[in-house]
Amino acid sequence: MFKQKLAAALFAAALPAIGILGAIGAAPAAAAAAYPAKPLKFVVPYPAGGPLDTVARAIGDKLKDSLGQPVVVENRPGAGGNIGADYVAKQPADGYTIVMGAVATHAINPTLFARMPYDPVKDFSPITLVADVPNVLVMHPGKAAELHISNVRELVEYARKNPGKLDYASGGNGSAGHLSGELFKSLARVSMVHIPYNGASPAQLSVLSGQTDMIFDNLASASANIKAGKLKAFAVTTATRAAAFPELPTIAEAGKGLGLEGFDISTWFGVFAPANTPKEIVDRLNHEIVAILKTEDMKARLARIGAQPAPTTPEQFGALVQRELKKYAQIVKVSGAKVD
Repeated sequence: MFKQKLAAALFAAALPAIGILGAIGAAPAAAAAAYPAKPLKFVVPYPAGGPLDTVARAIGDKLKDSLGQPVVVENRPGAGGNIGADYVAKQPADGYTIVMGAVATHAINPTLFARMPYDPVKDFSPITLVADVPNVLVMHPGKAAELHISNVRELVEYARKNPGKLDYASGGNGSAGHLSGELFKSLARVSMVHIPYNGASPAQLSVLSGQTDMIFDNLASASANIKAGKLKAFAVTTATRAAAFPELPTIAEAGKGLGLEGFDISTWFGVFAPANTPKEIVDRLNHEIVAILKTEDMKARLARIGAQPAPTTPEQFGALVQRELKKYAQIVKVSGAKVD
């Protein structure tokens, strides 16, 4: 009888603690069910007016309607995107702060920078890839004509016979253009000189003026000069052809038999939340953003910057980040690029 009374007393004493634990466990579920109950902050880790900023504002505007809450876009540029990404990584995992991450913040910078303030995998919950922006290999038309180079095969053959005589410009050490060139050199087994500039625009101008021979340029910024005949386009850097220039082969296609079959580099960007954001919230945001990316209006907006919509599941996006981290770690190592 004594043992029964003791057990009953212990159980009664434990009830408040059990209630507290139950309330703690129910809190995230209740918060997810009520989501969203206040405005969202959409961080862009780059300056206002750029491609990522433009797309984030377009998505935020439509997300506002589908979620029923304002979506405030906030620019936090600096350190190659690391400042804005780090800010979001350290916010509460409640779905109210998200970031437009990119290939730089989540694939290149972790190897490029000697010290990183965040882990691109452990500190984030992937929501969806938004888009791919192809780069394009272009050459000064006069130089191409002078050297009798009209395609990727002839470019590789010339570079192999004349090591170090060709140079290529980029927007800086560790930029997508620089790493595209390093991957090209490594796979094709050629020697070309890298000329870094302080930004993509000065780099393109150097090719337009004939100061440098070629550049792996962003397709959106190069397209007008390609159409005007001021730049000679050879191929796009992605695994598939670009919708804006379907006649241009990929480097992998054009370089078949030259070691370039696996060439695939794009400037991608997508949405992340802080790590441990409830799955219900991640899935809700994924559903809404994917629906936005499938609208004709959003497809048109992306096409204007040379981007191609590429919606994914959170799991697919997370797997992409893992693959890209490994790929760029190797390319950065080969290039020798480093930011202290």
